[in-house]
Amino acid sequence: MSSPTPDPLRHPRANRACRLGGVTVAYEFQRGQRRTVGLNVGPLGLSVRAPRWTPLAEVEGFLQAKADWVLDKLRQVQERQRQAPPAQVWAEGARIAYLGQARLLVRDPAHGFEGAGAALQGDRLLVGLPLQAGPEQWRQTVQAWLRREALALFTQRLNHFAPQLGVRHTRVGLSNAGTRWGSARADGAIRLHWRLVQLPPALIDYVVVHELSHLREMNHSPAFWRVVESVLPDQDERRRALRRIRLPSD
Repeated sequence: MSSPTPDPLRHPRANRACRLGGVTVAYEFQRGQRRTVGLNVGPLGLSVRAPRWTPLAEVEGFLQAKADWVLDKLRQVQERQRQAPPAQVWAEGARIAYLGQARLLVRDPAHGFEGAGAALQGDRLLVGLPLQAGPEQWRQTVQAWLRREALALFTQRLNHFAPQLGVRHTRVGLSNAGTRWGSARADGAIRLHWRLVQLPPALIDYVVVHELSHLREMNHSPAFWRVVESVLPDQDERRRALRRIRLPSD
């Protein structure tokens, strides 16, 4: 059973509530060693921090003064939650994205797949797990396969595009960053999010070219975008498509 979607208007650790713009907002309130009242709106809702000596009436007044900002942030959280895809199901018969296409997970315990744990066969991913395997074993086995595929593919695409851009990368690694698809360092080290392997090849290539271009321009200046466009003239379209991607959570 999936967990219910959090309601950002009611923080799960709420210990106070107030009316803001006609809306009841239940928030987490804490006092501590700080000089001013602080507000934070995150995936769980509104958190308020205040100095130990600040009267509650002053805290409530501050919230009323910031009501438009708080409600706007809470609406943004609600919108992101509505757009978020459902959590990935880890079981036989579920589907996993790979190179932009849905692949059916099929149990095939008769094969070890040479230690890889899984093997792609058409639109099916055959997974060498026993009948009693649970969701965590499915997750670990399939994600390990995705990571191996990702590293091999990313290495191949980096080697393909680097000569076209006139750069050399020193090494490639996989990342699991929460907000970045990739990163590049001045020493030539590049890290790419392993989940990129689940996206269409055109978007994978965009991120690869983007990070390689940083080896010439370590910024996002007009000169940087000209480097990207020298290899991918449609980079604007690819970048917009990447921004719309919402991958399932584990």
